[in-house]
Amino acid sequence: MRKLKKKHPDLKVLWSFGGWTWSGGFTEAAKNPAAFAQSCYDLVENSKWADVFDGIDIDWEYPNACGLTCDTSGREAYKKLMAAVRAKFGGGNLVTAAIPADASAGGKIDAADYAGAAQYVDWYNPMTYDYFGAWDAKGPTAPHSPLTSYTGIPKASYHSDATIKKLRGLGIPAQKLLLGIGFYGRGWTGVTQKAPGGTATGPAAGTYEQGIDDYKELKTKCPANGTVGGTAYAHCGNNWWSYDTPATIAGKMNYKNQAGLGGTFFWELSGDTANGELIKAIN
Repeated sequence: MRKLKKKHPDLKVLWSFGGWTWSGGFTEAAKNPAAFAQSCYDLVENSKWADVFDGIDIDWEYPNACGLTCDTSGREAYKKLMAAVRAKFGGGNLVTAAIPADASAGGKIDAADYAGAAQYVDWYNPMTYDYFGAWDAKGPTAPHSPLTSYTGIPKASYHSDATIKKLRGLGIPAQKLLLGIGFYGRGWTGVTQKAPGGTATGPAAGTYEQGIDDYKELKTKCPANGTVGGTAYAHCGNNWWSYDTPATIAGKMNYKNQAGLGGTFFWELSGDTANGELIKAIN
């Protein structure tokens, strides 16, 4: 990381805590936000590597809601935890957070005070992907990261535009919101219908796990042959995949610019092609 930062002096590196797999500890951490913030600070700013990191990212999946595990800390716990992190890290460090994209009434965004905590972050990363996937093994097939709604979408508010509008409606400034892009696809097998909304028999085979694969694999394995809701989909054989392409990313960047959002983030770089088709499309 030091070599990388020497080559690119403006690059900022944040240490991220949590994620889908490692959010279980936040319930305990939220009981003493100051102690949690201190423990993070001691780690991020350890003298062995303090020069590497420019701040902290909190990826709690999900406060007062359920991810891999469920949390019942209460609606105010998130704001208190983020306040403590900002107080400890001060104004000279970046403080960011990944947050849910569930814009449904009473959904994950409503479960915690994201608007109240916004004052403590430099920006939020609303995870505007994984709206649909083969955890619904029989379908209906639907793109995992639609930008906008479309006729037949299985859940009305499960698209990026609804997420951004919900967060903006809570009073969070547009420049504190980044648009999330997935560098991967989600897919089903046992699908005969090309258009979205078809039935399936289960998740399609993937390189690392069922139902998900990198763009770099899907680009040749199952090339996109349709678009819906501002993203792409592909029907090949009996498999159905959805993912973003350079063309659909261009459309999402137009949306991001028109909405005045603070920028873009993506998960994650190794899903791109060797020559960086997707990250170049973002740029």
